[in-house]
Amino acid sequence: MARWEFKLPDIGEGVTEGEIVGWCEGISVGATIQADAPLVDVLTDKATVTITSPRGGVIVELGGKVGDIIQVGANLVVLDLADGDAPPPPQAHSHHDAPSRPAPRPQAPAPHPASPSREDGPAATAVGDIKETLPGMGGARPTPAPALPPTTTLTSTPSTGPSERPLATPATRKLARDLSVDLHQVTPTGPNGRITDEDVKRAAAVALAPAPPPTSEPPASFSRFPLQREPIRVVAPTPAQAALEEREPLRGVRKKIFEQMARSKQTAAHFTFVEECDVTALKELRTRLRPIAEKQGVKLTFLPFILKAVVAALKRHPELNSAFDESTGEIVRRKYYNLGIASSTDAGLMVPVIKDCDRRSLLDLAREIQRLGEATKSGKVRVEDLQGSTFTVTSLGQQGGLFATPILNTPEVGILGVHQMKRKPVVRGDQIVIGEVMLLSLSFDHRLIDGHVGAAFAYEVIRFLEDPDQLLLEA
Repeated sequence: MARWEFKLPDIGEGVTEGEIVGWCEGISVGATIQADAPLVDVLTDKATVTITSPRGGVIVELGGKVGDIIQVGANLVVLDLADGDAPPPPQAHSHHDAPSRPAPRPQAPAPHPASPSREDGPAATAVGDIKETLPGMGGARPTPAPALPPTTTLTSTPSTGPSERPLATPATRKLARDLSVDLHQVTPTGPNGRITDEDVKRAAAVALAPAPPPTSEPPASFSRFPLQREPIRVVAPTPAQAALEEREPLRGVRKKIFEQMARSKQTAAHFTFVEECDVTALKELRTRLRPIAEKQGVKLTFLPFILKAVVAALKRHPELNSAFDESTGEIVRRKYYNLGIASSTDAGLMVPVIKDCDRRSLLDLAREIQRLGEATKSGKVRVEDLQGSTFTVTSLGQQGGLFATPILNTPEVGILGVHQMKRKPVVRGDQIVIGEVMLLSLSFDHRLIDGHVGAAFAYEVIRFLEDPDQLLLEA
């Protein structure tokens, strides 16, 4: 039997590590796995991918347990192969040369078009959970790590050299950047030599001990914020109360949502603007067009009209279609219009993205909304459908309430919250009549968007929704 190590592939989009969400059914030490069989679900910063085994064999070791963080290039599983199935020895290659490996199987996904130098499957990105199969590529990377001898354990050791990448979660790396802490200078105290948030805070406190005199110069980093307080601990219950409590680790999709929401609130300066919108004319227009759409097999909701209105308003207020790149300190103004649609699923919040909304007709938008909605609910949404949004729309539908304060989908600078339509008295001319009224709540990043700019954008959206015939004339 030949011992073979399969390493976590490079998933792309800058992903350097992932959390083991769960080993697939039947996967355990001593079990036999077939080639191309599902192996493990791995959660990255933005998505969950199912990795399959590129070879068949007997499982000797697993690279971690559920909840563990595993680095790209680290051992995922160790197999005993039949002698005749031993993999060929690795060959040296440059960063731009394809590594030597067996010919890819027909179902292996093509590389992401934006990353031609990566050979592995779809990129993990955006908010939410994806069930996207990522076939194993033999663990090969542009610079493969040397194979471990059979007696070596799979436990990672702390990085000691300046060129080695310290072991830390994405959230910890973000905290270190915000506090201007060099992870190479931090002493790790976490399991397997991992740097924790507390390690970063201690290093920052030491660096700030000799406080410099006040200065009028701007801070070195746009995204810096004060040190976070000590973790809040739940007061120890009485024995009787403890029997009525239940605890579970924060992991998986909920952990990523937890981190994304906290990051948004800690970095962006939120302000919310709320206004009424009389959508009586919009409701009448949709009623007239709905039978035409149904003949083409399309369900026409109000959302395509809202997206059209948002795009028209973004063209007149391009500041709202921008983002802030914290790594470079630059404002990025986008001249394309990819709108995210925040959707609640059993797995958590997801934001599928409709690309090039400015080039789509109402019916085309309705088709894409229908496709993404079905894929999101069934857990079959593609990775590329969850990336690249420039502005987000969120709706609570029939549970719309009076209004809410949406949280920005960072690094975007604006988000529109749509609420339930209600029959209310409205004034038209000198008459009070019953109209269909909907509240819109918009949140903006006050660091980049001034109050009058956000209000002007909101009223532009309202103008198009109250007179929807204008939308039919928009390019």
